[in-house]
Amino acid sequence: MIRVLLVDDQELVRTGFRLVLSTAPDIEVVGEAANGNEALELLESGLAVDVCCMDIRMPHMDGIGATQKITVAGYPTRVIALTTFDLDEYAYEALAAGASGFMLKDCGATDLISGIRTVATGNAMLAPSTTARVIDRFRPHMAAPSPSALAAKLAEELSPRELEVLTAIARGQSNQEIAASLHMAETTVKSHVGRLLSKLNARDRVHLVIIAYDAGLATPRQ
Repeated sequence: MIRVLLVDDQELVRTGFRLVLSTAPDIEVVGEAANGNEALELLESGLAVDVCCMDIRMPHMDGIGATQKITVAGYPTRVIALTTFDLDEYAYEALAAGASGFMLKDCGATDLISGIRTVATGNAMLAPSTTARVIDRFRPHMAAPSPSALAAKLAEELSPRELEVLTAIARGQSNQEIAASLHMAETTVKSHVGRLLSKLNARDRVHLVIIAYDAGLATPRQ
């Protein structure tokens, strides 16, 4: 069973998510919290949680702060940050704090269940179309990327092909789309992604997106 903790200051939202997740035979909601402080208290008490669905904007302690504390504490809990189009700028901060992905609050039931299963297996919950759209909206709120030590490091440590794959990932392309655009087999793309994760010490695909944006390999579409 995938053990899920729902963290949202709106009880109605938590109830809706719980009802949706109750239809999945391999998912169990083991707890609810109205803010980051309550979520941390549950984890500190020993509650076993595989995936935490974390609202970003909450009173007392928001999802960004809670996610960072969960990451630093080393809990075996992966976080999916919840956001809306009006709060896209917070998504980057949540991902940088250690979230394994994000989804929109108005996502479908199937997407929610699929996202939780994806994150529970150790992968990033990062839908390509959503990735490109959300990054395009929140990136202007961050400092504009410029040539840096990180960009130089990437150029030195990665092959030209790996740089191309990393850039494509940052643009929100799936492995299949990368294979088509770069004219290579999808299995080869997967191999490149694996090497990127290893070389850059990245925890997942989301982390690769952050690294690529911080290095200036991708910028918001105009």
